[in-house]
Amino acid sequence: MSRVLLERALDAMVAALALKGQGWSWREERAADQPFVDALYATTRWDELAPLPWPDAAKHGFLHEQSRLQAAHYRQNYPGALLALLECAAEPFGRVYLYASAGEFRLMDIALLPNWRGRGIGQELLRALMLAAVAQSRRITLHVEPNNPAQRLYARLGFELVEDRGVYHFLGWTPPALQLNTAS
Repeated sequence: MSRVLLERALDAMVAALALKGQGWSWREERAADQPFVDALYATTRWDELAPLPWPDAAKHGFLHEQSRLQAAHYRQNYPGALLALLECAAEPFGRVYLYASAGEFRLMDIALLPNWRGRGIGQELLRALMLAAVAQSRRITLHVEPNNPAQRLYARLGFELVEDRGVYHFLGWTPPALQLNTAS
């Protein structure tokens, strides 16, 4: 049943993008998508490696390996998660990894290619996920690095620090109706 709930949530997220134009879709990640996934991951981490005196080939190799380790971690620790690529006109431009457990959506990862960032797409995706969470009486949780620029977006949308886990901040958002239920 949680798989259907995940698919409905992702359908709602992608439907929110329809306001920005046509051709938006999502599909489950496949083994053949690994080169795209590795390249996307590298774009999200490249700036962190800039100060290192490594040759670019070594940086790419390191990021490729990190991408594979991340994928293995997600598959092992989030069985049943929906690992989806976002597409526009049948071309992948990002990914959303989403997991559902009792009363919670865990946004494991959301990433867009650099030329798709800064267009409000992430905000639209998150707002739609928040609406799905309201409809299903679920909170949303996620991990984000303290220096990640997405922190500002999460704060604007009402995500709060649940726990500082050192290299990550564990953030949560609770629908207003659930906040009222837990306050009484």
